[in-house]
Order: sequence, then structure tokens, then C-alpha cells
Amino acid sequence: MCGRYAVTTDPARLAAEIDAVNEVPADTVRESYNVAPTTTVMTVVQRHEHGRPDDIPARRVRAMRWGLVPSWTKELGKGPLLFNARAETLADKPAFRGSLGGKRCLVPMDGWYEWKPGPPGANGKPTKVPFYMTPADGTRLFMGGLWAAWRPAQARAAGDDSQWISSTTIITTDSVGPLREVHDRMPLIMPVEFWDAWLDPDHRADPDLLAPPAAELAEAIEIREVSSLVNRVANDGPELLEPVGTVG
Repeated sequence: MCGRYAVTTDPARLAAEIDAVNEVPADTVRESYNVAPTTTVMTVVQRHEHGRPDDIPARRVRAMRWGLVPSWTKELGKGPLLFNARAETLADKPAFRGSLGGKRCLVPMDGWYEWKPGPPGANGKPTKVPFYMTPADGTRLFMGGLWAAWRPAQARAAGDDSQWISSTTIITTDSVGPLREVHDRMPLIMPVEFWDAWLDPDHRADPDLLAPPAAELAEAIEIREVSSLVNRVANDGPELLEPVGTVG
């Protein structure tokens, strides 16, 4: 699974890096070393200009709530927090099936956190040891995701188009190679050569895009034990990424 991650770039810089239109309102998304569900995060989509379905869709950076909110949800914050979606069951789950058809996105990040069971603490209870996974060469990761648009029932009834909330979920798959030492699941890394096919809003995605990443992608990920400071969402700074040990 992927329940925390780090992203240390801003929307404008990201948009310039990937030749996208930045549609994130100012001061909506910030750099963070400890991104948690319900946070507003950056995503990358490919969409037509509003009202022009025949134009060439453009790559766009958008702000979304992390934790997908299906369109039928009655009240925001009620129901399960859908921050992850299993690649193997997307087509079967009502919450994700519609988005898989035409609302696919990328979630950019520097790396993600997972926890392994640790030795008993002073109170005798099991501890959890955090690890951070990030490209060894310092590049950015882009994870496959889905998104949805939701608005309150009152707004739907009144035809009010000003209250739409976009939300996203990060797709997970079986872990590959050394990453299995930390957790049996991992976010679905989407290499750049897959982006156009994955983001295409007019066609369904090839199921092969949902397969676990190639071994060489997994082997290029550095795994390092980090401070338990990351366990508290309120902690947010570069010290969270500092190594304190090694896997094993």
C-alpha cells in the first residue's frame, strides 16, 4: 500500500518539467515530506479543453483531494478513505470502475514510505519501523492513479457547477524485487513511455499497463530506514528522509 509520501516540487515547476499546463490555484498545494490522505495533492491528467471535445487533449497539472470520492457519495468524509486501489480489482469495484474508463491520472512524488514490524518497545508492544523508497538517481516518480469528480447533493439539485471536488487514489500492485523485503504491495510506477496511453481520456487503458513494474525499475529504487518522526503527520521536514539504518 501507499499511505504516505514526499513531494518537494511546486506545481509550476512540475508543469514546466513535463510540458503541461499548470491549473493548480496559487497556495493550494505545497511541498511536503509527509503527505497523508485527505491532503490536497498534485496530479497530472490529460484532458480536452472544456467544451471542445474534438481538440487534442493537453497534459495538465491539477490539485485533487487524496482519497477518491465516488460520484454517488452522499457526504464528504463519510465512508471508506479510498487512498489506494488494487490494480487487480479496479475493473470489478464500483468505486473505481468508472474512473478506470476515462479518468486516469499520474501522482508525482519523490518517494513513498512503508512500515515493517519492529522489535517490542519499552511497553512490550510491537513497534513499526519506517522505510523510505526513492529513485537512487534522484529523479521523480510518477504513480498510476485514478480520479473522480464529486459535488454535494444540494449543488447537484440546484445545478450549481461551482462546488465540484476532484479526488484521486493511488493504484497499488504486488511488490517487485527488493521492495518485497519491506511490504508485499507497492504503488504502481508509471514510466514515461506509458504516460500517453495511460492518460488518454478517450480510450480505455491496456490492461498490461496495470502489471507490476519491470524488475529494473524496482531495482533502481533505494530503500532506507528513516526516523520514526514520520509516524506523526504533523512532522514535516527534510529530516524525515535522513537514513538511520539499512534493510535487513
